[in-house]
Amino acid sequence: MAQKSGLIKGIFIGSLATAGAVLGSALTYRQKVIKPATAEEDRIEANRRKANRKAHSAHHAN
Repeated sequence: MAQKSGLIKGIFIGSLATAGAVLGSALTYRQKVIKPATAEEDRIEANRRKANRKAHSAHHAN
């Protein structure tokens, strides 16, 4: 029975380690790929709004 207990403990620890590695990979991917893409989209949208205000102001002078 001691062999089986060690096997179960090993499977449990291995599963936790694998889950931790997957979680770490997912968080790293989010930080390196998803957040920069979102920040770039936000920057582009802000520039688009500025350009629209500028164009509207230039063509509708008081």
